[in-house]
Amino acid sequence: MWPFVFCGQRKMKRLNALKQNADFVRVYQNGKSYANRYLVMYLLRNDQDSIRVGISVSKKVGNSVVRHRVKRLIRESCRLNQYRFEQGCDLVIIARKDAKGKTYSEIEGAVTHLARLHHILRSDE
Repeated sequence: MWPFVFCGQRKMKRLNALKQNADFVRVYQNGKSYANRYLVMYLLRNDQDSIRVGISVSKKVGNSVVRHRVKRLIRESCRLNQYRFEQGCDLVIIARKDAKGKTYSEIEGAVTHLARLHHILRSDE
């Protein structure tokens, strides 16, 4: 048993991930894309009750440590903002070279900017 108690904090829901190559290809071929300086976001609507996110960071961005950091920043910004996104879509987010060395707030701003362009950011926010 864990030696500490979670003082009534609610555990954040995990982000549903796109993992299969066929899912990525389907979103690339049939989805719509928007881009900004740091990221490219493809969106394809689906009939599910949740949002699924796939993240791609190529070797052009940097070595494995840099790529993994960029991927973690993107994943965390999607996870913390998933309540603001409309449900029922598949997202593929591709990091560009300029994403290397950026802070969390810059990456989060890029993600929300692209979500706003795709019209999946809820209007109550």
